[in-house]
Amino acid sequence: MKTFTLSEAQSLLPTAESLLNRALEAKQAAQQLEEELSALMRRIFAQGGMRVDVGDVQRRRTTLEALIQRAKDSLQELDAIGVQVKDLEAGLLDFPCELEGETVLLCWKRGEPRIGFWHRMEDGFRGRQPIDSRFSRVSPDKLH
Repeated sequence: MKTFTLSEAQSLLPTAESLLNRALEAKQAAQQLEEELSALMRRIFAQGGMRVDVGDVQRRRTTLEALIQRAKDSLQELDAIGVQVKDLEAGLLDFPCELEGETVLLCWKRGEPRIGFWHRMEDGFRGRQPIDSRFSRVSPDKLH
């Protein structure tokens, strides 16, 4: 598992936030499109059939698949750089960090200006604690 210093995680945050936002926007657009297609199918069923622009429906399905793939790609990019997405909707990201011989998670939530919290792996979001001076003493050569 890749680990980050607080400084490394902080400098990576704009990229991670951008990927998170891209995944969430694609997911929300896909959900909207999926609802529209489902509503169309319900109308067709309720009316016992109806005239449908098949080309339009196919374009919508193609767009839906592309949106789903964009969300997956963004999440895979986050995973590849070592950032853990804990809750896409809430915008929770964790950055593994070595602290006093233990792997902990630097914790960021969408809307926060910087990474200001951490928690032990088993504690989760509810166990968040403010970043303290121990994180500035972490030596980068101990992390990798």
